[in-house]
Amino acid sequence: MKLVGLVGSNAEQSYNRTLLQYIAKQFNGKFELEVVEIKDVPLFNQSDDQTNTPVIQDLAAKIKAADGVIIATPEHNHTIPAALKSVIEWLSFKIHPFENKPVMIIGASYFKQGSSRAQLDLRQILDSPGVNAIVLPGNEFLLGNVKEAFDDEGNLKDQGTQGFLGLCLDKFTRFIEVVSVLEKPAIPKEAAPVEDLWATGTIDTTVDGIDMQADNWLELAAEQVGAAEGSTYVKLDRGLLTVDQLNYFLNSMPMELTFADYNNQFLYYNRHKDSDEMLAKRVPGQVGNPLAKCHPPRTFKNVSWVISQLRSGKQDIVQVHVPTHGPDKYVVHNYQAMRDADGNYMGINEYIMDLKPTIEWYLKQTGQELVGGKKADAVSGASQAAAAPDATSSASVHDEPAAPATVTAVEAKQNADAVSSASVSE
Repeated sequence: MKLVGLVGSNAEQSYNRTLLQYIAKQFNGKFELEVVEIKDVPLFNQSDDQTNTPVIQDLAAKIKAADGVIIATPEHNHTIPAALKSVIEWLSFKIHPFENKPVMIIGASYFKQGSSRAQLDLRQILDSPGVNAIVLPGNEFLLGNVKEAFDDEGNLKDQGTQGFLGLCLDKFTRFIEVVSVLEKPAIPKEAAPVEDLWATGTIDTTVDGIDMQADNWLELAAEQVGAAEGSTYVKLDRGLLTVDQLNYFLNSMPMELTFADYNNQFLYYNRHKDSDEMLAKRVPGQVGNPLAKCHPPRTFKNVSWVISQLRSGKQDIVQVHVPTHGPDKYVVHNYQAMRDADGNYMGINEYIMDLKPTIEWYLKQTGQELVGGKKADAVSGASQAAAAPDATSSASVHDEPAAPATVTAVEAKQNADAVSSASVSE
């Protein structure tokens, strides 16, 4: 990882320069830090455009090429030095190398505050239009009483200060990795292979000769294949149960389950609740339908995208929060790829849960609280806490982003309909 350390002072003698030089030397096993000066950059003057001069172009190129930037600022009259402000003006006038660049702010000063007010001011500047840097939140490294902080070799004397600086830098490198994932260009859903949602093909488990869209497909298909039922035993991978026992077991699951095979035929849902009470309403006549019959046409792109992600192995699971159930629930649709012993894609296990009762039970049992304290709503608090780089997918981290399922309530609902039976009323 390559970083740029920007000396926020044009003074010949600067403790902030010393601090950056110490970081470059002490933490060279974690990253490569190039300490860059600003003392030769002219004062900003839009009437005398210096953007194309070598000193500004070279500085911009180094920042743009770096994975992240550490700015070390002193404090002058409760704010950053004029020289540093002038540099940022040049780098946001006609060129914008700070755009979406991870930045960490540190600072040293003669007094106890350790450039705290200058750092606060710098955060606001870096967030302004034209700059648009992505600044590491919190993790303020404020080195006060700096005249006594370094030994003759430029090393920090206090071990506690050394350790805290190391923790802040570790968080910054992780922050850079997160930002790099977020800033990768989204791959449009249209780029995914188009799935045959009408299940026009056949696989080795397809029951031929029965209309997939027939309301009594289950009864007709079961009769044709001589399906086991009632007290007939079924030898499972790790058990021996009757068909009745399997139904008891699956219907008692505290979630709604759905099975769609790799031919995109909807074959099963558990009788978890009556259709009208289900989070994703299903009716018996849907069993056997092709997935296209289970969803409104407007969701077909989302359907195809989700299935192609699971079939290809780009994601092991796609998760979608559906906020349309109201504030008293936190409903998540989970689309889990099923694979055989050789890793071949065999279909989708969808399970739908309202997580709010589990969250509330956990908080009650442990005595813990969500971020925000007792007034934090269990749904909104959990949602905000979970809004991290991979908000819609779990398992392996891949180069391609998950489906944009959390943009709006409408889009979330459309994506939730992608593999589930969707709302029958639609």
